Formats: sequence, structure tokens, C-alpha cells
Amino acid sequence: MNFARLICLGGFLGAVPVWAVYAPIPEQEQGKEWTVTLNAGISHDSNIFGSQTGAISSMVYEFAPKIAFNASLSDQTFASASYGLTIDHYDNRPGDKTLDSHDLAAQLDHAFSSVTTVHFSDAYSIVRNPQSLLSGVTLNTDQSFKRNAFDARFETNLAPQSGTAVKFQAVNYAYDDNTLATELDHSEYLIGLTGSYDVLPELKAVGEFRHADILYDNGGNTKDKHSEFLIGGVDYEVAKKLTASGRLGYEWRRRSGEASAQTPYVQLSLKYDYDVQSFISAGYVYTFEENSDVTNYNDTKVNRLFLNVQHALSPLLFVSGSLDYEPSELQGRRGVANVNETTTRFGLALSYLPAKNWRITASYDYDNISSDVPARGQNRERTGLSATYTY
Repeated sequence: MNFARLICLGGFLGAVPVWAVYAPIPEQEQGKEWTVTLNAGISHDSNIFGSQTGAISSMVYEFAPKIAFNASLSDQTFASASYGLTIDHYDNRPGDKTLDSHDLAAQLDHAFSSVTTVHFSDAYSIVRNPQSLLSGVTLNTDQSFKRNAFDARFETNLAPQSGTAVKFQAVNYAYDDNTLATELDHSEYLIGLTGSYDVLPELKAVGEFRHADILYDNGGNTKDKHSEFLIGGVDYEVAKKLTASGRLGYEWRRRSGEASAQTPYVQLSLKYDYDVQSFISAGYVYTFEENSDVTNYNDTKVNRLFLNVQHALSPLLFVSGSLDYEPSELQGRRGVANVNETTTRFGLALSYLPAKNWRITASYDYDNISSDVPARGQNRERTGLSATYTY
């Protein structure tokens, strides 16, 4: 899974995958019910624990098999499921040198009619080698966690040009380390009601109400949050190869034991498919998100700008890049000043498809966190080479 570029809904934390290439990687469609993928790679990580000082670097050897099932169970029902194992071995790591991560996912879609559908999906991850390391925590050799994300959505059309959707999301985080678990274990819930209207065949107007709860397993009386959102926007197919989406709204957030807050909500995205297997996408998000130091800070106001590019140099050779730039402000608890913090993530990849089932990728990833609190700073570089076989 590539680094998450999907915009987080309602301030939810994005999925934190195991180590992956930031830049988009071209997929190889197999067109079969069962697909098996074998990936092996070698990389160098300059800061395996994401520490501000005393960074430890290491070579990392990875083997990652995955099996996936996709099929129509009937004319109206589609199902998919997958399991992926990732084994990382470090030649220079205190503690465990070999880490195993697991990803299990399932999805079910059913159409009651041409205008009424229901969607269910669940993804469970055991992450031993997080891609995005925690900022500002005491040097910890075990940032492993378990994450479960459940999503349900019901959609129907009440009139020929209008649509309605009800959605529910639940995400749970559980850290293995007792100290991190006490501070960070929590669940996030969101329920939303959406209405849409086709103003033109290529232009859809959207309005949405959301309610979100963030509930911590420990100390919830000082860390829980409850939010309401009112959001409006449009989805616009500007041209055959150009699409745009925009959402503007407002969030009212109630914090347990702390002052309430409110902020605008902004979500903008644009994608241009300028050639076969070549595209550029960009976007911007402004919202509240959780942070890794809940003792000193309530949450974070995030400005997130992202850019993704994939260009086919030939039918067999692709170059891709990705940039995330996040100037943010940590919202201090009573007696703690707000803190400015900027996160930059950058990735480049070159992929070669020597045969139908093969992909070879060379990649470079760069992470940098610049913070008014020096202990939260972080710098990390990863360079890798991998080969993937799919059948």
C-alpha cells in the first residue's frame, strides 16, 4: 500500500501502513479471482526509530507475500478479501531484528437495485514496523500497534437527479508498548448523512452532516473529543481527463476537560489523466487531527498540501513522485503554548515492467519534521530496490 493520499474524513487519522514507497507505483491487473503477489526488497533506513538525536541506521531486508480474492458472487453482489504478510529483517537494530506485520482486509458490495446499494469493508493490521513514526515520544524500540478500520455505507436515489447516503466508520488503535498504550490507545467513530443533486451531467452539488467521537481507553475525561460538521461542495468532471472536487464546511469540537474549539473544514482535490497510465493529482486539506503527545496537546490543526505524479516513459518504464507538505499547529492544553510544526514527506520511484507479471522498483523516501519543540524534530531517509511477481 502506498502512502495514504486519500483525504481523512472528519479528522480521522489516516491508515498508517507498514513501510511502503511514498510515490505511486503502477499496478498490474491480472483479471483473475485469485491473485498471489510476492515482493522482495532491500533498503537502507537512516533513522529506524525516528529519533531526534542518536539516529540508528540499518539495512532492511523485506519479504512480503500477499493473496487476494475478487469475485462477483451474483449479478448483484461483489466480494473481495486479502491477506498480506511483511517480514522485515534489520542488520543493525536493538531488540528484535526480525519483525512480522500482517494485513487482513475484506469487502462486500450489494446492489438492491440500480439506484440502491450497500457497502461494507473491514481492514485489520498488525504493524510491527510503522511507516510514520511517532514524533516527540521518548526513544522507543517498539512502536508496534494493531489497527482495525470498519466502514459501512448505504446509498440510494430519492429522485432521478438526487442521491442520499448514510455512512458509518469505526477505527481502533491499540499499541503493544504499555506506556504508549496508556497514552494513545483510542477509538474513532463517525456517522454521516449526505445529500447530492446533479446540477448538470458533469456537475454534482453535495451537502453533508457528520458527527464524530474520539474516545480514549485511558484518561478519556481529559482526552476525548466530540465533533459536529456541516459541509457543502461540488464534484465536477471538467473534461474527459480532468476531475475536481471541493468541500467547504465548519467543525464544532467539544473537548473533555479542555476548552472547546471550532474551525473551518476544507478539502480540495484535482486529478488530470494526461496520458495512458500517466496522471497528476493535487489537493489541500485543513482540519483537526490527533497528535502523538496527548499529555501536552489536545490535537493538531493541519494544513496538508499533496501532489502525486506518475509518468509513463514507455509502456514498460514509469517514473513517479509524491510530495506532502503539512504546516500545522499543535493545540496546547491549559498552560501549554501552541506549537508550530511542519512535516514534509517526499518520494521518488522508478518502476520497470520487464514481463507481464514482474515489476522492479527503485525508490527514495524522505521524511522531515521541523518543530518549535526541538525534541519533536525528525529526519529520515530511505533508499530501496524491490522486485514484485504477481500471478
